[in-house]
Amino acid sequence: MLRNIGAVVLGLIVGMAVNMALIMVSWALFPMPDGMDMNVPAEMNAYVATLPVTAFFIIIAAHLGQSFVGGWVAARVGASHPVVLAMIIGVLALMGGVANMMMIEHPPWMYVEVPLYLVVAFAAGKLVERSRVEHA
Repeated sequence: MLRNIGAVVLGLIVGMAVNMALIMVSWALFPMPDGMDMNVPAEMNAYVATLPVTAFFIIIAAHLGQSFVGGWVAARVGASHPVVLAMIIGVLALMGGVANMMMIEHPPWMYVEVPLYLVVAFAAGKLVERSRVEHA
């Protein structure tokens, strides 16, 4: 039980690191205006409105990468139930993604990513589960 809890915590940390690394790539490619405050919704929405489609694909990769990699880590490190552990990460990432979508205006087509949080987390858990069966 403790190992599974630790696996989820580690999965969250690694997943968030993947997310932030890709978001930082996006910021490097598409820098924010000088003096912009990310905590001011109007300023953030104005910045997001200037981004090209490529930036949104990087953002989607960051979000889904968080769910997949974090889910895979949790499933791999956990003692049992790899799909369940991965799905916990997927659900938590989904909650963060929905909160993000509510706070920052995104193009409507980006909402396609929302159910994919769970799909990629499930896939990560199944990969680990399949690997364990093959090596048993």
